[in-house]
Amino acid sequence: AYLVVFHILFVLFVWTYWKSVFTLPIQPGKKFHMSYADQERYENEERPEVQRQILAEIARKLPVYTRTGNGGIRFCDRCQLIKPDRCHHCSVCAMCVLKMDHHCPWVNNCIGFSNYKFFLLFLAYSLLYCLYIAATVFKYFIKYWTGELTNGRSKFHILFLLFVAIMFFVSLMFLFGYHCWLVSRNRSTLEAFSAPVFQNGPDKNGFNLGFVKNLQQVFGEEKKLWLLPIASSQGDGHFFPMRALSEARNPLLTNEEQWEEDGIDEEPQGSGEASSLAIERET
Repeated sequence: AYLVVFHILFVLFVWTYWKSVFTLPIQPGKKFHMSYADQERYENEERPEVQRQILAEIARKLPVYTRTGNGGIRFCDRCQLIKPDRCHHCSVCAMCVLKMDHHCPWVNNCIGFSNYKFFLLFLAYSLLYCLYIAATVFKYFIKYWTGELTNGRSKFHILFLLFVAIMFFVSLMFLFGYHCWLVSRNRSTLEAFSAPVFQNGPDKNGFNLGFVKNLQQVFGEEKKLWLLPIASSQGDGHFFPMRALSEARNPLLTNEEQWEEDGIDEEPQGSGEASSLAIERET
């Protein structure tokens, strides 16, 4: 029975790790990329306020609701595209990643919309794997402590295995717990450090739809697929339901006039903002 559980956890650990490593991050679709004509018009224009208007015209046709810190359209000058909500440019992968969470050195891959579920399952099964190894080795550690084990090599192996299992278990427990908290709030690691900006300003709970719906955003509605490394996340990574937008569409909760359908009708006022180009540059 011990070997059966061991092999099951090992297979799940390897499977989720493989999916986290080899599932490539998804880039924004073609409709978010600037056309050649728009790109030429944008690059040839020297006035920042006109460049802002060009980006606003392009974004008017797209489901884009988040903004830069000064209220402008989120534009990536390296990929030449309008950034979808929750999309960020990864300097390591040299591309924009949908719902980017972070670039993970453990799996040497960018964690985003395409593989965030696999990354969470990898952490979960790694945690269980370390816990199972520590629990099964502990009884032999007790025998070593009481002097029942006489083989010197066995003592070293038991001590080493128990120490490594506990060390990784504690490390993974904090990391997995932190990501569970992020999922419960429907935030990415980047959004936890810097709240997304909407037309009404920064809102750290802008995508928080409630605990159950937040889970479904990552794991899907089919509960039988939640624990399997199979893609089941909701949506396509280009648009995400928003708490403020949902409330705005309900006249009993708030004033519908606060949000416009195109999401860009309100332009920042003041000469200070008009004099600077609202382009978000991320590393």
